[in-house]
Amino acid sequence: MKKQIICINWGTKYGAPYINRLYAMVARNITPPFTFTCFTERVAGVRPEVRCFDLPPLPGPMPDVSKGQWRKSCLWGRTLGDLEGPVLFIDLDVVITGALDDFFAFGDPQDTVLAWNIARPLERMGQTSVYRFPVGKLQPLQALYASDPEGIAERYVFEQHFVTQNAPGGIRFWPRRWVRHFRIECIPLFPMNFFKPPRVPRDGRIVIFAGSLNPPDAIAGRIRADEQHLSPRAHFAKMWRRKARFADYRRYLLPAKFVEETWTE
Repeated sequence: MKKQIICINWGTKYGAPYINRLYAMVARNITPPFTFTCFTERVAGVRPEVRCFDLPPLPGPMPDVSKGQWRKSCLWGRTLGDLEGPVLFIDLDVVITGALDDFFAFGDPQDTVLAWNIARPLERMGQTSVYRFPVGKLQPLQALYASDPEGIAERYVFEQHFVTQNAPGGIRFWPRRWVRHFRIECIPLFPMNFFKPPRVPRDGRIVIFAGSLNPPDAIAGRIRADEQHLSPRAHFAKMWRRKARFADYRRYLLPAKFVEETWTE
């Protein structure tokens, strides 16, 4: 199977620095040859090893009612740049910590393979931060979405739920240890999160940052971008003054050294 990695960038939240870091992490963790293709509105500052294509057209208007990243639906078309066969999509805000070759050897080339959504462990739900699909196989999803973008988005909320439940031929999941959720699986459980920094669980290959917490926040030791890192004592004092819930006392992490060392060009 050819090793074809794709990503997507729109708007101004991420841009060239994230694209370049992702390429560098891929290159350090894959056996050549491989291709790395980004579908983006802006190519300024993107390193020359990255193949850039314009964003494909959307199959329908963007919904107003959803939290999901429905812009990704443009990747489900019959064609995708000059690519053919299976492609491995990786979100820009991930940290790659292990070998990627197995993501291309796993299963059948015609499979649609998603990460297990650990945030909903009792449901058979996929996570599209890291997923593989053959170019063109998901085209029926575009037609279904285009028929009622608002209704589809209201029903499924997240595009990954839509893919999980409607991918032609069904889906498979990566081995669960390969893709790890930073907030849920890398931050030590309370109260050890006040004494031990986040770490990559055994055999973690890719660490995803679902939600608002992103790699710069992990490096700084904060849950949200608008917060600052506090010492454990200062965090407890702040929560006490706020008369916060017990759950808020647990919302704490030390700076993630492994992210600082890995999320680099």
